[in-house]
Amino acid sequence: MDLPLPSSPSPSSTTKHNPNPSTRANLNASDLTGGNNNNNTNNIQRNTPYLPTPTELALLAGYPILLTFGALFSLLSPETRASPYDPIRQAHTQDPLLSPSYFARKDNLFNVLFVKRGWAWITLAFFCFILTHPALASGSRRARAAVRWGIVTAWWVAVTQWFFGPAIIDRGFRWTGGKCEVATIKVEEEGVLGAGVKEVATAAACKAGGGQWSGGHDISGHVFLLVLGSAFLVQEVGWVVARWARSVSEERNVVMGDGAVKGAAVEMERAELAREREVAGGSGSGSGSGGYDVYGHGGRFAFGVVGLSAWMLLMTAIYFHTWFEKLTGLLVALAGLYVTYILPRWLPALRGVIGLPGI
Repeated sequence: MDLPLPSSPSPSSTTKHNPNPSTRANLNASDLTGGNNNNNTNNIQRNTPYLPTPTELALLAGYPILLTFGALFSLLSPETRASPYDPIRQAHTQDPLLSPSYFARKDNLFNVLFVKRGWAWITLAFFCFILTHPALASGSRRARAAVRWGIVTAWWVAVTQWFFGPAIIDRGFRWTGGKCEVATIKVEEEGVLGAGVKEVATAAACKAGGGQWSGGHDISGHVFLLVLGSAFLVQEVGWVVARWARSVSEERNVVMGDGAVKGAAVEMERAELAREREVAGGSGSGSGSGGYDVYGHGGRFAFGVVGLSAWMLLMTAIYFHTWFEKLTGLLVALAGLYVTYILPRWLPALRGVIGLPGI
């Protein structure tokens, strides 16, 4: 439940940290903008620092909605139900004549050129934005944004590529009883299974040896990648654009070093805040007083990548993996996002290193 702003805010007033995550802090307007009381600020909604804001929750809810819609569509579509499904390959038949859709084939161009190279597209969009948008002209802002990219990238690497050996996805598959089933004797002769079938530790090694993963739980790497990457771009671009356009209707709360809870904008350097206001002007209609597009080419490119990610997530939901594999892919992605974007709001020491988008 949100508490109303006091009619006569005091710059010195603060709300002490309440350990109950459901509590919403009652902050004065000067805490939210570093001392600037205006009509926009008076309407800003304040939220608990332990959870995403309502807008963030609404955007995040889009992921399970897409996955649920895709699962229902696959059950109700006559073409999808009629197409044979291979639980080992986690896909429908790849025969173009029998496949229920072009997007059900792993060799479709969107899968080959976009999803398979997904993190490269995410990275390109991110750096195009932070290197071109004037709101991130400050070296410290760009540096902290790059640190957040490094954290999210490290999570992607750990889950899908390498985690002190096999990736978390591969380890999870084997921990749940999975193994590499070899299709040919040639593999054994070439020494791929020198330590036995169960010792093939990664899906890539198994596939390279002519085998197939079988028997364990396989976290959906596609769902993980598409959710993590698109939500990362929405956080990094969305908060910057919203603040630059002065269209922020709610604020992230943060726990300060003394335990007080304040609006995140209170930590914005006053010089940067003044410069941002000067360039952005009073317009929230898409461009600042100097005519600069608040999205910029980098922002538009990033949102284009987000849109294509959402489409491919829907295609994955319809044609690939079981519902539980997709659910775990979603949860693992959300865990990384929570650590990067929510945890710093109530851990001042971590926030001091990686910052918050738009601040």
